[in-house]
Amino acid sequence: MINKTAKNIKRLRRAERVRYKLRQTSDRPRLVFNKTNRYLTAQIIDDAKGVTLVYATTLEKDFPKHENSKKSKSAATELGKVVAEKAKKAGVSQVVLDRSGMVYHGRIAAFADSARESGLEF
Repeated sequence: MINKTAKNIKRLRRAERVRYKLRQTSDRPRLVFNKTNRYLTAQIIDDAKGVTLVYATTLEKDFPKHENSKKSKSAATELGKVVAEKAKKAGVSQVVLDRSGMVYHGRIAAFADSARESGLEF
């Protein structure tokens, strides 16, 4: 049985491999999605300048309240909408999704779908 540290090391290796490819092939900023045990976060990073353009999390005070939790699929859907709105205000319309080495399903898929519906292209 694989222990938790080995699984995390494998995920981090996948994440670094994907990020390297994204930086080499893309002029678009990177939309990074991260999940913790309590919250979800997303940020849009311009790797050429090394600057975070947009940041949103379910921890923010103005984030809409959810009946389930701040890490559920419905919270991920709302986070996608919030990030897309903030990106429009910042003048960003095209991004590349960085899923941090995690599988594209569940909360990540819900987040990405809602961001696409709200106007982000990736």
